[in-house]
Amino acid sequence: MISHFSWKPLFKKEKLPGWRISFYWQGTHYEGIYHKSGDIEWGHTHPGKEEPALVKELHELMLYHIYD
Repeated sequence: MISHFSWKPLFKKEKLPGWRISFYWQGTHYEGIYHKSGDIEWGHTHPGKEEPALVKELHELMLYHIYD
């Protein structure tokens, strides 16, 4: 489960094209850029083989926060 999730637009004047995200998942801190296409550009930490499950959770959160 994702905790301490935060996001902010990459550009102040635009709602798109992407958002900087930060969160904890399974005790590990992750950062990255969530692109409008749904692709995620990971920061220093990559989730490895667990990426599909994590990306699914992130898509749901972003739909709730950005496209509500």
